[in-house]
Formats: sequence, C-alpha cells, structure tokens
Amino acid sequence: MMTDFAEIWSYLAAGPLIWLTLTLVAWVAADALSTATGRSPWTNPVLIAVLLLAVTLWGTGTPYAVYFEGAQFVHFLLGPATVSLAVPLYQQGQRVRRALLPVLAGLVAGSAVAVISALWIASALGVDGETLAALAPKSTTAPVAIGIAESLGGSPTLAAVLVLLTGIVGAVMVTPLFNALGIRDWRARGLAVGVAAHGIGTARAFQVHPQAGAFAGIGMGLNAILTAALAPAVLRLFL
Repeated sequence: MMTDFAEIWSYLAAGPLIWLTLTLVAWVAADALSTATGRSPWTNPVLIAVLLLAVTLWGTGTPYAVYFEGAQFVHFLLGPATVSLAVPLYQQGQRVRRALLPVLAGLVAGSAVAVISALWIASALGVDGETLAALAPKSTTAPVAIGIAESLGGSPTLAAVLVLLTGIVGAVMVTPLFNALGIRDWRARGLAVGVAAHGIGTARAFQVHPQAGAFAGIGMGLNAILTAALAPAVLRLFL
C-alpha cells in the first residue's frame, strides 16, 4: 500500500500543477477554519496555510525550490494584489486627506522604529552583517524587501522568510493588542499594522474594518518607499 502511494506521489510531484493545487487547497481549508472561528486573530489563514504546506513538504521530502516552481503563480499575484489596494484607498480618499499630517508622522516614526529596533536588537545578539541586511526590510512587502536585501548584500531567501514571519506575528497580535491598549480609531489601527506587518497585516485589517484596511494599504505602500531609502543608511551604522 505504501509502495503504491509512493509511486503515485512521485508521478504527481513531477508536475508543477500539484503544488499550485495544494497551495489553493491549503488556503481554502485555512480560510474555512478562520471563518468558522469568527475570524479570530489566532486562526490567521496565512499562518495555518503555511503550516499545512510546511508539514506537506517535510512529510514528502520535497525541496522548497521544487514547490516554488509550481506555486510561483501565487507569488506573481502579489503584484496585482498590491496594486488593487488603490481601490479602497480611492474610496477613503477624503478621510486620508484630512489625516495627511498624522499619517506622515506615524509613517516616519513606524518605519524608523521597525528598522532601527530590529537591527539594534539583532546586533546586540551578535548577528552578522549579511543577516542584518536581510533583517532590515522585514516590515516591507516581500518583493520590495527581497530587492532591498539583495542590494544590501543580504540573503533574499532569508529576507522573504523574515517578511513572512513579521506579517504573521503582526496579523495575529494586532487586534488583541490594540483592544488592550484601548486604541479605537480605525485609521490609526490600520496605518500601524500596514507599516509594521505589510500585506499580511493589511489583509487582517480589511477583515476587521474597511477603513482600517484602506489606511493599512497606505501604510504598507509608503513604508516600502521609505524603508528603501532608510534601511541602507541605518544598516551602515551597525556594520
């Protein structure tokens, strides 16, 4: 029985379509669980889907490069998904203009703290230069973070992993943290999570409130630009 399964799996795994299919199945299952729990922050669909896929890759002995060959279409969709955030941003345009100064102040503070705190803590723990370069853009969206890390001499693969972890932790923590702090303004909540936890955090913000999602999209987009300028200068201070 196990031999038959191994032969069938070897045949299926040879084609890239199986990994795209498994990615979609993992996401549908994770989203269904998240819906069943009332969109609880502890059942974040990205986290659950990643765990399901990681167990599958580990159990089948499949290298990540083989998986990515089939699932890279999902990676390609990151670009269009980011651009589509312009729609809710346009819908919330009047509110954004009224809060422009606080948005810019929050953006600068959040972006600077995200880069400086991560590099300072890592440097204090003895992390070397290449890892620091991959860590610096952890709060930006993956395509931007990978580009920044490469330009700074860091590992793009490590940068992608750190971005994913940052986004998941941010998305899980944001709702209970803001509730505990008594922060009720959807604009502030959205901007903070967009700056700190990029696309994954922005997706969580949209689940909670459309206004929070729009401001999260602003934070994510502007933080990517600011981090690209800020990260190289700050990194030089720690090398």
